[in-house]
Amino acid sequence: MPQSSAQVTAAEISRIAGVTRATVSNWRRRHEDFPAPSGGTDSSPLYDLESVRTWLASRGHASAATPSEELRTTLRLRAQSGGSGTPEGLLLLVLAAAGRSPEDLTAATRLPDEDLVAHAQRDAGSVADAVPAADPVRFDTDDATVLRALYACVRDEGGQAALGVLAERELEDSAASGAYRTPAPLADLLARLIPGSPSRVLDPACGSGTLLAAVARRGARELYGQDTLPVQARRSAVSLMLTEPEASVTVRAADSLRADAFPDLLADAVLCNPPYGVRDWGHDELAYDPRWAYGVPARAESELAWVQHALAHLTPGGCAVMLLPPATAGRASGRRVRAELVRSGALRAVIALPAGASVPLHVGLQVWVLRRPEPGGPERKSVLFVDTAAEGSAGAGLGGTASTGRTRGASRSASVDWPGVTARALGAWQAFTENPDAFEGEPGVAHAVGVVDLLDDVVDLTPARLVRASRAEVDPAKLSAEVDATRRDLVKAAKSLTRAAGHEDWSAAGTAAREWRTATASDLARGGALALLRTVPEGARGRVDGGSEAQSAARAVLTGSDISRGSAPTGDPAELRGDTAPVIAAGDVLVRAVAGGEGAMARVADEVDAGALLGPHVHLFRPDPKRLDAWFLAGFLGAEENIAGASTGSTVLTVSPGRLRVPLLPLEEQRRYGEAFRHVHALRAEARRATALAEETARLLAGGLTGGQLLPSREAAEVRGQGGDSPH
Repeated sequence: MPQSSAQVTAAEISRIAGVTRATVSNWRRRHEDFPAPSGGTDSSPLYDLESVRTWLASRGHASAATPSEELRTTLRLRAQSGGSGTPEGLLLLVLAAAGRSPEDLTAATRLPDEDLVAHAQRDAGSVADAVPAADPVRFDTDDATVLRALYACVRDEGGQAALGVLAERELEDSAASGAYRTPAPLADLLARLIPGSPSRVLDPACGSGTLLAAVARRGARELYGQDTLPVQARRSAVSLMLTEPEASVTVRAADSLRADAFPDLLADAVLCNPPYGVRDWGHDELAYDPRWAYGVPARAESELAWVQHALAHLTPGGCAVMLLPPATAGRASGRRVRAELVRSGALRAVIALPAGASVPLHVGLQVWVLRRPEPGGPERKSVLFVDTAAEGSAGAGLGGTASTGRTRGASRSASVDWPGVTARALGAWQAFTENPDAFEGEPGVAHAVGVVDLLDDVVDLTPARLVRASRAEVDPAKLSAEVDATRRDLVKAAKSLTRAAGHEDWSAAGTAAREWRTATASDLARGGALALLRTVPEGARGRVDGGSEAQSAARAVLTGSDISRGSAPTGDPAELRGDTAPVIAAGDVLVRAVAGGEGAMARVADEVDAGALLGPHVHLFRPDPKRLDAWFLAGFLGAEENIAGASTGSTVLTVSPGRLRVPLLPLEEQRRYGEAFRHVHALRAEARRATALAEETARLLAGGLTGGQLLPSREAAEVRGQGGDSPH
């Protein structure tokens, strides 16, 4: 059967085979039948891909690359060779392929090149109306390798996996493009802030469709999106059609402020994470636009233009939830518009998020909740302000839910305590909406401020300033008791940390480090020493061992963030939608699928984890206890050098589980290593708990002293005055 091929580097051969670069070099020297270079240079040769695959198969080396990695590689090679298929055509092909049976997809991969191209062209053309501004679909035989890999990826991993790889080729989540994906926990929070069950929802800066997907999971059935970048609009349309087949999806590609694609649309709700700090948003040509019912936004206030755009698209009483930078709440140039939003009752709440909740990661963003005023509706006398920054920052929370601490430089979304942030924000918002006049709030966290009190010379709507003004309401006796209890817990945690740090279960290896004979996880899986399980996205056709038909009864989903911060499973089963997720058992080894950040990369599932569902960004290794010790396996799989060697990508490093390497040791020796790794895990857990308790104790003490509830000790001051304590 004739098939088109491509050229690959030695590094790509190592990834395909699941071996090191050094192994590929040895093959070239030792095996005369190893394929000769077909291009490149002497220092950087290229090899024919199909010849390499044939040679590897003759040696019993099955490909260690996942279908999505195969697709990623073929796309890069296609770009080098100048394949003619349009990006829109490949997006359409993903959508069409997702509706095919696994047998149909397998049959397509086996077609000769010319037949495959014609088949793919018909498939993509059948859904051509789904993607905004798509060019006519056109493939040729140079695209056959990509088409074959795409069909295989959709068959084995689902349409979303293939869609994500395609989007990488056109759009990098970076400052260069200015486009960023809203983190899933944040998207879920924004969707849950909308009261009731809206049916018709608009996102005028929809990006990849994350916010619309979140609100669709809550029952919305008419989804409207618009985005300036055509690739984002196309990606959003296909993604939503894949994940929400029962919803009506309409996405357009254009600038919402300058060229509103839905001028007559009145939605039940608007969700939006608009671009920030844009000067050229159309201030001059839109000066007399009817959307500016609350005042013409200043040139520096593009965010307030988006706010009014959202309000203009709401039915009376409809709700808008916007993610905005903190400067929007206090810049002098926006004072008049803010004042009118408050005076009219359109602004209902401002919720401050911790740094790291979303890009830009070093800034604590804010959520604005707005409602379009109803003629003759209730008078709105107050606005809710919530500050979740203390709750959600690294180190917040105690016990199992504490995060590990801030990463170097900027905070990261993975370190945010999303369960705590969500509980604070939703709890305050729901209590406020039930009875605004009787809302008591929580000192230092949530406070309802009267409209009259907000309409001063600056109209500063910063939550931290407004909720801290209410700290004097705290009962001194209650705060003192809370400080004492937290301090006692800190002392206990410090003693436990001392014991963990004092444990010695290792010795020096001698004059040189020990060398290992290793095998890849793929090799061990083929030999039956372990099983590698994963969560299969909705639409993927393959079966997953360990999945459960009763997975909806599981109490939570274990996420990569849970592993990094050492928490119990915190994910929401609703996030999995139709995904097939294995149920975790005690003794399973769990490894984060995305490298980077602080905290552990791997851990062994305990009784708390058992019964939870495996999250989509976690790899599960189920070892045979007669051949592999679980803690030994977790220690080596999560090692820094091992993770680095098995990771691919530039902006995001994705761990290829089959490429992780494990030393080949007798079981008794494995157990000795496993016990040492168990102590390392305990040390990390005790350090995390002690750090969280120290931060909480310091926060309570500082707040009590500055708020007037706690008084410094006179005896301690007298001792310092007599020179009893060093000032340092």
